[in-house]
Amino acid sequence: MGVPKSNSKSEDSDSKDSTPFFNILITTFSTIFLAELGDKTQLATLMLSAQSGRPLIIFIGAALALISTSLLGVLIGRWIANNLPRQRFTVVSGIIMLSLGIYLVTQGFIEYMKIRI
Repeated sequence: MGVPKSNSKSEDSDSKDSTPFFNILITTFSTIFLAELGDKTQLATLMLSAQSGRPLIIFIGAALALISTSLLGVLIGRWIANNLPRQRFTVVSGIIMLSLGIYLVTQGFIEYMKIRI
């Protein structure tokens, strides 16, 4: 006589799924929140709010714009994850980030030299 097994697999999956969900949520929120502080989008929102005198409308417009760009990023990210091998994507991402860094440093150096001359 065996003891009937409970549905422990679904209980295990529920407890395992909740941890990664909150970890991913907190990591995503923290990363995006810190990246957005003081960037040009926040400064543009600040200026638009100050000029228009309609902060609620500016907030709604800015929130919808950020949601739209985030949705676009998620959809493109999902497409990339399904169509490119992870290693290739990592290499391509690294090359793009290095290229952007080199470009920005070069532009900063050029502007610095213009000021000194």
